[in-house]
Amino acid sequence: MTESLTLELTRGPLRLALRPDLGGCIAGLWFDGLQVLRSTEPAALERSRLSGCYPLLPYSNRLGYRRFRWHGREYTTQPNFDDNPHSVHGIGWQRAWTVESAREDDAVLVLQHAGDADWPFPFTARQAVSLTDEGLNLGLSITNTGEAAAPFGLGWHPYFPKRQRSRLHIELTERWDSDAAGLPTRRVPQQGIDGDVAHLDFDHCFEGWSGPARVRDEKLALRLTSSLPYLVVFTPPLKDYYCVEPVSHVSNAIHMAEPAKAGLRTLMPGEHLDAWFKLEISRP
Repeated sequence: MTESLTLELTRGPLRLALRPDLGGCIAGLWFDGLQVLRSTEPAALERSRLSGCYPLLPYSNRLGYRRFRWHGREYTTQPNFDDNPHSVHGIGWQRAWTVESAREDDAVLVLQHAGDADWPFPFTARQAVSLTDEGLNLGLSITNTGEAAAPFGLGWHPYFPKRQRSRLHIELTERWDSDAAGLPTRRVPQQGIDGDVAHLDFDHCFEGWSGPARVRDEKLALRLTSSLPYLVVFTPPLKDYYCVEPVSHVSNAIHMAEPAKAGLRTLMPGEHLDAWFKLEISRP
């Protein structure tokens, strides 16, 4: 394995820049020079939170108040997101990954975690990144390398540039509403999402996602599919980006009465959880 600060992949009109050292993030993805994801030239990127996409593991979104109980034992995690009272997005996006393999249009990154104050349970994670004639394929795998059963989840956090006619169309059935602290409290019906991003104001996890999520604007048409059953949609009105995040579990699932029913997986030693995410890219 080798360490690398920057890595670039190309295929046809696509160019993708990785920063393994900054959370294994995608610094940028361009199609004929147009930003597909929020994109920064890799050498100029200062931190993964400003990137185009980063992996979410070993959990997605918020872990409530940086503490949880697992198999009768209390655990705490560390602050990792400004003054947020919760730990956010796991640890993979804040650790340096190593490059296991790299070719012209694909690469595999690896993260080995021994367990620490940020997350107590050991794991090994692998990211597969490849460009195809249709667009971008991503894969994630996380393996429990500890000696006991442990909770795990994963996902991706892509940022899309908000353009004049950015629009979302997603078939789904339910939305998780949150309390003042941003933690989900109740599930309510949601008759899909279909509208201009400028008129949307979501920061929610959604269930019942079926078919592709369609993201389009005046420059590009994107078709997003994934093996993961939940979506977090974040459309901040005052930002120049929005997010459509495939994830394996409801935010803060570990604190729910039945975490498994909210998507959180218990992995036995040596067991792994795998997922894929595909982004097809074309002109509108």
